[in-house]
Amino acid sequence: MKIIKILGVTVMALGLTSCVSKKQYDALSSNYKQCIENIGERQREIQDLKSQNSALSGENNLLKSQHDALKSSLDACLSNTGKSSANIDKLVGEINASNSYIKQLISNNAKNDSLNMALSNKLKRSLDNVADDDVQVKVLKGVVMISLSDKMLYKTGDYNVLPAAQEVLGKVAKVINDYDKYSVLIEGNTDNAPLSSPNLPRDNWDLSALRGTAIAKVLQTQFGVDPARITAGGRSEYNPKATNMSVSGRAENRRTEIIIMPKLDEFMKLMDIAPKK
Repeated sequence: MKIIKILGVTVMALGLTSCVSKKQYDALSSNYKQCIENIGERQREIQDLKSQNSALSGENNLLKSQHDALKSSLDACLSNTGKSSANIDKLVGEINASNSYIKQLISNNAKNDSLNMALSNKLKRSLDNVADDDVQVKVLKGVVMISLSDKMLYKTGDYNVLPAAQEVLGKVAKVINDYDKYSVLIEGNTDNAPLSSPNLPRDNWDLSALRGTAIAKVLQTQFGVDPARITAGGRSEYNPKATNMSVSGRAENRRTEIIIMPKLDEFMKLMDIAPKK
């Protein structure tokens, strides 16, 4: 309304051009042009506001639809309150049982990890004067692994334990006997060089298994390790640690491993505490 009045005044002023000075006329003309521009801007603003209003109306309709859907879901939930409450109580009970089980597992694992690290450190101290290439000791996935090179233990292609290996095996046996709650797994391994003989060992399977049992017998008969704690066997060429394409790789693969780990029955006892389904 204000703009219309201004325009009216402006028109009248233009009509009275002959009654005003040129300076006044120029001022009124400039004012008129400014009014026209202002009208254009206001119209654009009105258009923008209409677009925004349309978008907000669409959003409002969507929110109403979502509100109705949520209300329907809430009504359905409320109608099943009793049943849902029972299910929630059961779920909470199962979660609490699982949490208790997980805490016990963590506690037992932490205990086993501490024992394994102590055992590993003791072995490393005992074998401090042995070449690293011949004996390696490490903790892996909760067990202590002792890797012995074949050149220290046997002649090439043979499974009889060399006298030079007695000192190292005696030190290993001392630690094994100190940790009498642990089981002992002995694994023989070979490279992939073929072995074929009518006599024992006939092939790499025989060689690896005979090497494993030979170490077991030495630990039992000469160093007093309880044979009930020992499991011995061979893995032939099928558990390589390095490539068989190099001399050093083949030498590493011809290892015998002594693995010291918690007894199986203790592990099964741990499994008995699991929450029943």
